[in-house]
Amino acid sequence: MSTEIWRQANELFERLLDVPADQRKAWLDRHCAGDDALRDEVERRLRTDAEAAARGFLAEPVMVPPAPSSSRDSPSESPAEPPAQFGPYRVVEELGRGGMGTVYAAERDDDTFQRRVAIKVITAETDNDEVARRLRAERRILAQLEHPNIARVYDGGTTEDGRPYFVMEQVTGAPIDRYCADRQLTIRQRVDLMRQVCLAVDYAHRNLVVHRDLKPSNILVTDEGIVKLLDFGIAKVLTSDSQLASARDATAPWRQPITLHYASPEQLRGQKVSTASDVYALGVLCFRLLTGAMPHSFDGLSPWEAERQMTAVDVPRPSSVMRQKVVRRTVVRRTVMRQTVAGSSATRQGNRDAMAPPGEAETIARQLAGDLDAIVLKALRAEPES
Repeated sequence: MSTEIWRQANELFERLLDVPADQRKAWLDRHCAGDDALRDEVERRLRTDAEAAARGFLAEPVMVPPAPSSSRDSPSESPAEPPAQFGPYRVVEELGRGGMGTVYAAERDDDTFQRRVAIKVITAETDNDEVARRLRAERRILAQLEHPNIARVYDGGTTEDGRPYFVMEQVTGAPIDRYCADRQLTIRQRVDLMRQVCLAVDYAHRNLVVHRDLKPSNILVTDEGIVKLLDFGIAKVLTSDSQLASARDATAPWRQPITLHYASPEQLRGQKVSTASDVYALGVLCFRLLTGAMPHSFDGLSPWEAERQMTAVDVPRPSSVMRQKVVRRTVVRRTVMRQTVAGSSATRQGNRDAMAPPGEAETIARQLAGDLDAIVLKALRAEPES
């Protein structure tokens, strides 16, 4: 596929998501204008999105929802019956399904030892050489990494029909942004979690591995507050080792899965990816955890339009974002009080209690000013060499 078709397909796919389902065929007829290759690529992305609700190796990381009542999205069609066995591992249940693969919970089914694990395997309908190479590359990459904040790989193999799989640590936890929000963590507590993330990424970098897809859904936090970094499915190995050359082959710029809001400018430009690309994603993640906002708004933008915005628009200081919240909350608070001035004192008191106090945002702004502002803005520099 050419770079131009990849770009056009990205743009059309993003726009198509806002079109009602019963109007999409006519919309594609108009906008693809007889270009079968472009239309096929847009429809492929749409099918993948419907199955996985994400662009990437899997729709969800290898995780178990923290609440018993939580469950994965029900597919529109009944999923195929899972295999009963992967080597010595007995399948217990399906955990997640994406456009390229499926994740199962499994147990070691022999007398050697007892262990609950997660198994990632390519689905039959997407079995092809490129996907197989990517999964094998991920298995080799993860097998090299032993760090308390990186999900461990225990084993790997190939199914009877030739599909590769790997067996890894099953992580029970919540995405880092949801973990912070649900527990209303302080700035210090959020920084402590980011420190764990940075230690894991630094370890990977020192082992010549770039993650390339750092985002909240790939960073889980356990109930004990331990960060676990997941899914090196599109990682690039910074080595000339011939055994790992396929990892580079499978991540050509126009084919690599990326997450727009966390991708670095050089990723969107299709240029060389380095450790600086992960640093940029860490900056985006830190900005989000500290402010509840994103450094840029890419709604409705194509990847190349987003890249232009990254280089043309300065990222605001996190502390200034919080001070803007102080202003907005104060205005809303005064408006509510004016609207209820004719009401009872009890009603007015109820509205006061419902509003988040502006003083809280101002306190956070003061905590962010200085070192945290400087660190985040440094990580979010658009030029990787800076």
